[in-house]
Amino acid sequence: MISRLPIALLLSLPALAACGGQDPEPDPLTPEALEAVSQDPGAARDQLARQVDDLFAMEDALGETRAVVVYHAGEIAAERYAPGYGPDTRFIGWSMSKTITAALIGLLVSDGRLNLDDRAPVPAWQQSGDPRGEITLRQLLQMRSGLRHTEAGDPPYDSSEVRMLFLDGRDDMAAWAEEQPLEAEPGEKFEYSSNTTVILADIAARALTDSNDPDVRRQAVDRYLKERLFEPLGMTSVVPEYDASGTLIGGSLIHATARDWARFGEFLRTGGSYRGTQILPRRWVELMRTPSPASPQYGLQTWINRPTGEEQHPLFPDRADENVFAMIGHMGQYVLISPERSLTVVRLGHSDAEERRVLLQQLADVVELYPGR
Repeated sequence: MISRLPIALLLSLPALAACGGQDPEPDPLTPEALEAVSQDPGAARDQLARQVDDLFAMEDALGETRAVVVYHAGEIAAERYAPGYGPDTRFIGWSMSKTITAALIGLLVSDGRLNLDDRAPVPAWQQSGDPRGEITLRQLLQMRSGLRHTEAGDPPYDSSEVRMLFLDGRDDMAAWAEEQPLEAEPGEKFEYSSNTTVILADIAARALTDSNDPDVRRQAVDRYLKERLFEPLGMTSVVPEYDASGTLIGGSLIHATARDWARFGEFLRTGGSYRGTQILPRRWVELMRTPSPASPQYGLQTWINRPTGEEQHPLFPDRADENVFAMIGHMGQYVLISPERSLTVVRLGHSDAEERRVLLQQLADVVELYPGR
């Protein structure tokens, strides 16, 4: 019996098997794995089914995957949910919400209500001699305002984001974010900041209404988003959250189904058009995915698959082309977009920092199943 073999021999069995030169046969795909993939997904069906299955099965390494949606050439190629979740479940976007806020600003720029390179119209910065008055809208969008900020603190209450969302800034988040002093010259350095996106949301509200009434501000932004963005795209599930002052919490608290997150990714993949209608100017989408002067991996509230020379990267520039771009949210929310591969991949779930490093490689495996043009 194997149980009586010496321990050293037992430990050597996997290595001995590998010496045979043959990889072990993978386990047969389950019906659930195959049913998650369409009959013509645009890539090898069994391989796609296995890669998607691994995203759910490899929980110890990747964390908890709750939803996966893959679009190819405008059609759903794969869709799967963990138990307890489904097509009608709304998932919090966390920082994926920032990219929607960038689209909101883009619509206002295209309407002539805002100008990308004007000084940001924040009343608190307009007093004579205030150096924050030099901050432009473009710099806010590119996360290089120079405002003092700590995204992740230790302990957590040292985080500027936590203080804004849950502590002393929670009732008027934009006012709290806007009162921060400069710690660098505007435009000089990249610093990722959820608070900056709330400033952008406040600017959007001021562009749409002169009122300071919270209900009026909320209704103005909500109506504009629905009429100009969500309804034209068929994104009927979207629920944005607002603070007590009526400001969209546009850096983190927008909820939508996995399919609607995928629809928004597809909308960006096609350059801001939907079914032949140009909803967001194509030039604006190009700007969203153009590297900032202060960070090659970041555009306008959007992550880009450009190498930085650093080992850690939010995407995988060693595995896919530089034109891949993404919406990325806290704890492993991803909308990966590849125009060259006609591909959008959505993964929603819960993964810690170490798991996300492995998860990224697994998502790269999915992307690599699809050839570029």
